[in-house]
Amino acid sequence: MKVRLITSVFVCGLVITAAGCTSYYRVTDPSSGKAYYTTKVDDVRGGAVKIKDGKTGSTVTLQSSEVKEISEDEYNVGMVAQAPATPVSVQPALAQPAVVQPVDLQPKQTPTAEPAPAQK
Repeated sequence: MKVRLITSVFVCGLVITAAGCTSYYRVTDPSSGKAYYTTKVDDVRGGAVKIKDGKTGSTVTLQSSEVKEISEDEYNVGMVAQAPATPVSVQPALAQPAVVQPVDLQPKQTPTAEPAPAQK
């Protein structure tokens, strides 16, 4: 019984320790200003870095980058931050043709009373 308790406490301690050892990074591409958030940065030949973007899951290799270790809170904020909105082109609404009503251009004649026929 004591061995099981000691083992459980030891395993829990390892899990808590392992969870607390994750490092968080913001990797910025200076040419575009785009920021990537990741937990692992691999160095590649020639000074480039290879990362897995936390937002998209894409593997990205940057020749020039700024790598900064950040807190877990900063990482979480960066993961939910939306990219700047890009303007969307909107097609103009189609103009409806005007409905043309026929117009009588002839002046209206008022009916005139005809002279009564002469009585014979």
